[in-house]
Amino acid sequence: MGLFNMHYDRPGPGVNPDTPRKKGAARFVEVVGRDLNSFWLAGLLTLLSAVPFAFGVWFSIVSHAVLPALLGGVLGGMIAAPQICGMQDVMLRSLRDEPGFWWTTYRRIWKGNAKASLLPGAIGGLLLAMQIFCLYHISASQSAMVLVALLMGFLFLTGLAQYVFAQIVLLELPFGLVLKNAVLMFLGYLPRTMLGIMWQLLYWGVVVLFWPFTSVLLVITGCWLPTLLSLMAIYPVLDKSFHVEETVNKMREDDLNQKLNHE
Repeated sequence: MGLFNMHYDRPGPGVNPDTPRKKGAARFVEVVGRDLNSFWLAGLLTLLSAVPFAFGVWFSIVSHAVLPALLGGVLGGMIAAPQICGMQDVMLRSLRDEPGFWWTTYRRIWKGNAKASLLPGAIGGLLLAMQIFCLYHISASQSAMVLVALLMGFLFLTGLAQYVFAQIVLLELPFGLVLKNAVLMFLGYLPRTMLGIMWQLLYWGVVVLFWPFTSVLLVITGCWLPTLLSLMAIYPVLDKSFHVEETVNKMREDDLNQKLNHE
């Protein structure tokens, strides 16, 4: 479900369209202060939906069996993907200062994106599960090149995923074209891509490194905090590539004109 199927028949909290947008840390504080409740609820749903994936990977590691990682990656990724799309939609709307009631919009977007998100969820979940499984089973005698290859795999998967799921939310495109666009944006806007990746890897690295002490942090800030920081890094790229705000503003004007014509 993309931008072209959105509706603007429900008002909600927003900002004056003439207000200049803040940047950097000030922008982060602004959107979090305004939409924290929506971010946290959407992030909590995503976190809960990731439990099957986490359990499959954990069981695979402790049992040293690859099959649970394969099943957990595919099925867990498919289960979590619609919630990832819902969470990203909440944040993308906040970044473009779009008014609306989050649950009404979240539920509609979830239904519209659920089917399109299953394939990328399955592929992404499988790749991530296998990377984690291999990382935990690297022996000291193996080449450092294996570790480097795994780390590069994490970088590419994280970078592509942030573009893939954002496109599913914003557009209606076949998966092949979504993936092609993601690769082009990954390489074409590398500094912003790497900034988005950095926030994701930094956050999840801290969570894993200091676990279980970070379990409380995970409930409070996962998964919305790293996702918001990542989207803030790449949102200018998305807007430039797909004319997101131009399309949204035009749709609002058309919707308003239709309502005025009916009155």
